[in-house]
Amino acid sequence: MTGPSNPDPDPRRTPGVEAGGGVPTGETPPAESGTGTGTGPYRPPKRGWATGPLLVVWVLVIACALFFLVYAIVLAAR
Repeated sequence: MTGPSNPDPDPRRTPGVEAGGGVPTGETPPAESGTGTGTGPYRPPKRGWATGPLLVVWVLVIACALFFLVYAIVLAAR
């Protein structure tokens, strides 16, 4: 049986936490601005889908539609 969890870390047992709840220098990740996706050259997003994936999606849609059409015809013929 497990007891209720305590969200406050115990600095005696938690690595990287000093007494009083502080964190030593170098233990924290960089600030948000240092990890954003805005790093690197700007590339405008491409619009729309590529031809290949769009063609695959349409082939699957047509195959499913034909399957259900044939299935309905077979059920109606009985």
